[in-house]
Amino acid sequence: MDEMDLMKKMRDVPSPRPEAYNRARTALSTAMAEPTATVVRPKRWFSWPKAGIAAVGAAAVATAVVMGTTGGTVPAGSPVAAPQVVDSPLVKLASDVKAAGAVSGDASLIIRSTTAPDNSPYVFYTIYTDKGQTFHGDSAKTVSASVAKGENQATEFDAKVMAAARLAANGDVEKAKNAIVNASPTGWALGQSTAEQEKAWAQRQEATAEVYRMKGLPVHPPKPRPTGKELEDGVNNTLWSNTTYALFIGAANAEVRSGVLKLLATIKDVSIGKTDAEGQSALTLTAGPSLQGGTGTHVLTVNADNGLPIRSEVIPAAGSDSKPSVTNYKSSRVNLADVVVGKI
Repeated sequence: MDEMDLMKKMRDVPSPRPEAYNRARTALSTAMAEPTATVVRPKRWFSWPKAGIAAVGAAAVATAVVMGTTGGTVPAGSPVAAPQVVDSPLVKLASDVKAAGAVSGDASLIIRSTTAPDNSPYVFYTIYTDKGQTFHGDSAKTVSASVAKGENQATEFDAKVMAAARLAANGDVEKAKNAIVNASPTGWALGQSTAEQEKAWAQRQEATAEVYRMKGLPVHPPKPRPTGKELEDGVNNTLWSNTTYALFIGAANAEVRSGVLKLLATIKDVSIGKTDAEGQSALTLTAGPSLQGGTGTHVLTVNADNGLPIRSEVIPAAGSDSKPSVTNYKSSRVNLADVVVGKI
């Protein structure tokens, strides 16, 4: 099963922006995984469209791919509670970010840059407003045009993960963890009853079976809901994916950034180190193979003083045919009125 094949089959769905495509691939990887979710980044280069994209189409792709495997007798594992981490440097950093408060401006601008396989540069702009609107473009000009036209591309998923990040920033980390994980239809159903978890897992199984049917492949028997470390790793894969997504969309919003840092601090298998990046004191957050379905390692580098993302690096597992990828981030506060007239 290949995620690109699935995307091609759904030709009536508009091509997604980068973050939504990553979610769709995560969705497919999760649905097809043996037994838990896999890494978040696409293996192949995808030609992203310009700013005027119907984001709901991408959300439909992710939902169609992930909503489940089959139903049988499903032993539900207990919900994975979010530990109230107190020793992690991310918690102190989150508190410092929250205490510093918002700087001037009414929106967050994120500029992500990476390199295509042909070594050509690729840049993508995202603006997330304090009111929850989201605008995208592949240049300052196209993102300005998107804002001027009012092409709000925020999805329901965006709203859910951002609300969860804000909830974490304001204290209820466990509830926020459940909310941000459940924003993806991956069948975990954290914080819900055993019956609800069984139902969600059965739906996920059936959706996975449907993906196999679309490809003309044999449908495998249903799998029981993971328990123990398998459940923890699966939940934390989704938690890592959704929190970093929120960071890459709205990093310059102090409340969102603070909440993301608190949520990442609950993942005990994320190791934290110190480094220098582009002349900045920085922290590295490493999500190893256990959090990436065994497919490799994802390293996120953030500024040690303000938590803003600097770099995201995916390192494939040894023997993989995937190539390493590096994305660099620049974040700032902007005024939407300035963006409309091209002042970025």
